[in-house]
Amino acid sequence: MILKNKIAVVTGASRGIGYATAKALAKEGAHIFAIARTVGSLEALDDDIIKLGGETTLVPLDITDYDALDRMGGIIAKKYGKLDILVGNAGTLGDITPISHLKPKVWQQVMDVNVTANYRLIRSLDPLLRAADHGRAVFVGSSTLVREPRPFWGGYAISKAALECMVRTYAAEIEKSNLRVNILNPGPIRTAMRARAMPGEDPNLVDKPEALMPLMVKLCSPDFNENGKIADFRKFKNGDDNIFV
Repeated sequence: MILKNKIAVVTGASRGIGYATAKALAKEGAHIFAIARTVGSLEALDDDIIKLGGETTLVPLDITDYDALDRMGGIIAKKYGKLDILVGNAGTLGDITPISHLKPKVWQQVMDVNVTANYRLIRSLDPLLRAADHGRAVFVGSSTLVREPRPFWGGYAISKAALECMVRTYAAEIEKSNLRVNILNPGPIRTAMRARAMPGEDPNLVDKPEALMPLMVKLCSPDFNENGKIADFRKFKNGDDNIFV
């Protein structure tokens, strides 16, 4: 249990990559602050983690309730005085449509969830991550779309490009601390978001979120000392010596 007695915040924990991440970190001994909007799914996650012998604190909130994120930071500070792991996973697809057709309301929602919410998490939790002996922050990106723009995916891709720049800037700022900050590029993973984006795709052709977990746990581990990198799941899965983009 390489994360025994660690405290971890996981956003978007009610399904997909976030759900699998919460379970994987709990299995390694971490106490999970699980953030998501759907109470029923959070309770199901809690049941699964209890079966693993782990513990959760359920945090049912909308990730764009920024004041609530600050309050959560205050609760963690008061109870634990530090945060060992932050996994910024929550995201939204928006609409797959030409940029000129993207509704301002949808654009704003994508930016609020994919970019601003992560900025607010950094703002709220940075002192706690720095207070940990081996603070680790991992943000789920989409580096393929960022580097190879695809027609009609503008809103989502642009938000992930902004996220990537923000995270790497943050990583440069904390370089001399004990905190390490990185991005995980999952590639095609069987999630509800992908099913919406690729309605004709055979889901059996892509990996389940659980397949991603060995890499996720690695990035969250105290002995992972890389900083400001983009770890690519496909390279990791293929056994490449260099897993970074």
